[in-house]
Amino acid sequence: MYYYTLQEDLINPNQHTAFQSENNAFARICPAPFRACMRTMKLIILNDYDQVGEWAAKYIRNKIINFNPGPDRFFILGLPTGGTPLGCYKKLIEFYKKGEISFKYVKTFNMDEYVGIPRNHPESYHSFMWNNLFKHIDIKSENTHILDGNAANLVEECDSFEKEIKAAGGIDLFVGGIGPDGHIAFNEPGSSLLSRTRVKTLAQDTILANARFFDGDLSKVPTMALTVGVATVMDAREVMILITGVHKAFALYKAIEEGVNHMWTVSAFQQHPQTVFVCDEDATLELRVKTVKYFRGMMHVHNKLVDPLPPK
Repeated sequence: MYYYTLQEDLINPNQHTAFQSENNAFARICPAPFRACMRTMKLIILNDYDQVGEWAAKYIRNKIINFNPGPDRFFILGLPTGGTPLGCYKKLIEFYKKGEISFKYVKTFNMDEYVGIPRNHPESYHSFMWNNLFKHIDIKSENTHILDGNAANLVEECDSFEKEIKAAGGIDLFVGGIGPDGHIAFNEPGSSLLSRTRVKTLAQDTILANARFFDGDLSKVPTMALTVGVATVMDAREVMILITGVHKAFALYKAIEEGVNHMWTVSAFQQHPQTVFVCDEDATLELRVKTVKYFRGMMHVHNKLVDPLPPK
């Protein structure tokens, strides 16, 4: 049997490297019929924020189910915070409560955390993750990994985080969001595309954007954070980036239609072998018409990736 890739190239799975070994990264998390279509950047264009959250959650659900995790084989999931992934998290909780998915054998690594605010502060990313996802599912606390912004030695904390990711076997799927300036995690414009987990001073635009979470008081907004680096995310076997809203339309344009640029750190993922951008209609407003038309024309293929899976 032959399969078409998303670039419409006919390939023979017996000759294609993605099919050669069950130890291959693609084989670990993607069923055979879809492995051939995973070696290309995908742009999923949906109508609105709610559809983005639902599609992303279904994609995560299917990845975990296909991986078939167990006591000696955990699925490693990278996660973001912020408003964009909330819809996805709500759907994942819904799938868990329906019995469609379990997180018992999933380990998570979060992208970032503020420096200097208490772990139990309502706006800490520890609180965000527990309130919006972890406490509603069956994940074990020891399998969740979030940077400690109050560590005695922040550099050592960052180095330790990188080592924990490596010890876990690397990240199977890293989910992220972006800011209007194209930053991913807290990799602000100008960040090295080879960066690793580190202490980062936040850009003024980011501080202003986050003020809404701190009663609009700029003096309460942390000015530093711990963040995974661009290269940390690039090391993941697959990356899914969620982009919603007209205020992020120019960032999406920079991410996929122009070259790789450290001033728009999300653009680095053009070079990742398995990147999925998931956006709503508003976020496409700066894209060329032919770009939108092309990727809309591929939705019949893309949507097969989130179809319900047959019982095992």
